[in-house]
Amino acid sequence: MPMQLPTFSLTDFTHGTPEEKNAFVEALGTTYSDLGFIAIQNHVLDADRRKRLYEVVQQFFALSLDQKKKYALPGLAGQRGYTGFGVEKAKGFDTPDLKEFFQWGQFNAHGQVYAENVAVEEVPALLSEVQETFEMLEYTGRQVLKAIALYLGLPEDWFEPYVLGGNSILRALHYPPLVDAPLNAVRAAEHEDINLITLLMGASAEGLEVQDLQGNWIPIHVEDAHLVINVGDMLQRLTNNRLRSTTHRVVNPPKEKWGIPRFSIPFFLHPIQAMPLDALPSCITQAYPLAYAPITAGEYLEERLREIGLKA
Repeated sequence: MPMQLPTFSLTDFTHGTPEEKNAFVEALGTTYSDLGFIAIQNHVLDADRRKRLYEVVQQFFALSLDQKKKYALPGLAGQRGYTGFGVEKAKGFDTPDLKEFFQWGQFNAHGQVYAENVAVEEVPALLSEVQETFEMLEYTGRQVLKAIALYLGLPEDWFEPYVLGGNSILRALHYPPLVDAPLNAVRAAEHEDINLITLLMGASAEGLEVQDLQGNWIPIHVEDAHLVINVGDMLQRLTNNRLRSTTHRVVNPPKEKWGIPRFSIPFFLHPIQAMPLDALPSCITQAYPLAYAPITAGEYLEERLREIGLKA
C-alpha cells in the first residue's frame, strides 16, 4: 500500500505566525531525522508551469536518437546536455539504469564559473521553461534550508552564502517503455542523492519507493500539486547523520504497464564547490560521534560522479 508522505505547507514557514513557523521547523526537522523525505504544498510552482515544462521535456525525448545525441557534450560528466540510455548506474551497481536524461545547471552564478546551459534548436521553448522552473525550485529549496538551519540551531540564513550561485542541477528524466524483461536492471537502482536536498515534481507514473529503517521498501504516493523534498548525502555529512539521506529507487512497472513511459524532473540543490562539508560541531555528540572526514562539496561531487559512471 503506497504511503502518503508527511505533508507541510510552505506558507506556514514563509508567511505564517511565529507559532506556525516554529511548528513547521520542528516537524520538518523531526521528519528529516526519521524518514528523510517530506512533501510540500502551497509552494510557488503552479500546475500550469509543471504542465508546460513536462510538455516540452516530452517533445525533446520524442526526437530521434541522432537528434538527441547532438546535445551529448564531451568532458562535462553529464552535468550539461544529454546523457543517453544505459549510461548512468547507481553507486555499487554494475548494471546501468533504464533511463536517459538531460541536465541544466545554474542560471544565476553569483560569481561562480560553470559550463553554459544548452539550448535545443528542435524545442525552442525548452530552455526558457527550464530556467523559470529552475529559479522557482531554487527559491523553494532555499526556504526549506532556512527551516533546516533553524532546526539545527543555526542562523536562518546560514546556508545562503553557500547556495546562492550553487552548483544546482535540473534533470529531465525519461524512462522508456519496457520491451523485453529487464535482466537485473530497474529504472533507477537503489541510491542516495549526492546534493544537499532534492526537490521533485510529481512524476508521470508511479515507481518511487523509499527504504525504511528496517530495510523495507515502501511505495510513495504524492499528490500532483505537491513537491517531494528529500535530504541528500551532502546534508547528511554536514549534520553528521543527524538528518537522514534515505535510500530510494524507481522500480519497473508491472508487465501490463511496460508500454507506459515515465517522465520525472528532479531539482538537485547543490552548494558552491568550495563549501566545506565538515560536520557541524553541534552535530558531533556521544550519540553521533564524528562519522566523516573533511571534504568540500566540489571534491565530494567529483568522487560521486566517478562512482556512478559519469566521470572516468
